[in-house]
Amino acid sequence: MRGQWQAVQEELARDIAAGTFAETMQLPTESAMMERFGVGRHSVRRAVAELERRGLVDVRHGKGVFVRADRIDYRLSNRTRFSQNLLGQGREPSGETLREDEIVAPAHVAEALRLPAEERVYHIVRRGLADEDVVNFSKSYYPVHRFPGLNEARRAGRSTSAVLAEYGVADYIRLKTDLSVRMPTAEEARRLDQAMSVPIIVTKKIDVDMKGVPITYSETLWASERVQFSIDNTGELLSALAAAGVAEGA
Repeated sequence: MRGQWQAVQEELARDIAAGTFAETMQLPTESAMMERFGVGRHSVRRAVAELERRGLVDVRHGKGVFVRADRIDYRLSNRTRFSQNLLGQGREPSGETLREDEIVAPAHVAEALRLPAEERVYHIVRRGLADEDVVNFSKSYYPVHRFPGLNEARRAGRSTSAVLAEYGVADYIRLKTDLSVRMPTAEEARRLDQAMSVPIIVTKKIDVDMKGVPITYSETLWASERVQFSIDNTGELLSALAAAGVAEGA
């Protein structure tokens, strides 16, 4: 049975995710929260302790409880890379593989990768971390016929990018990213180490090689209380400026 403190911390987590405290970055006092939620001091303190454990707030004794201001600004561009996004913000990227096998491509995956029906794909399930905080939970798919042995190379500790390069994919770009927001299932909330009452961001993306042929399709769930997205079109702008410069000089 859910306790009062759990209801309090879930409501506060929703407020944090929605940016309710964005201006002051400080939560109300204990007395104010007790009055708001109609609970005792113990419930408020336990809720705050759970928020602190989840990395959402910092408790500064004698000053109050403050929302952590280090939500990751995840930039989406034609060359989006998880590690580069995090390293550029002083965060240490890492990941853990939860499942890795070979399966018949589901219909929507085969369509995204432009594969015939019944084509087999590598199915990789991972969690992505920034420092020690879980930020995403993903399922990725790669065509087996194009990248034979990719699963064995990965199990041997080699990076996916290095293996792709051996098959002639030295570079690749993001063709498409779809974003949506919804509430998580109990299993998804557990994987992301968050409350079920906090929304998640869902991205579905297709990466292609430099000839436009799809190499991977991924579906990723993101913890909205730890990540925010921005669209980065710097690459397109630079290309346009370079093209304009060539045209002017012609």
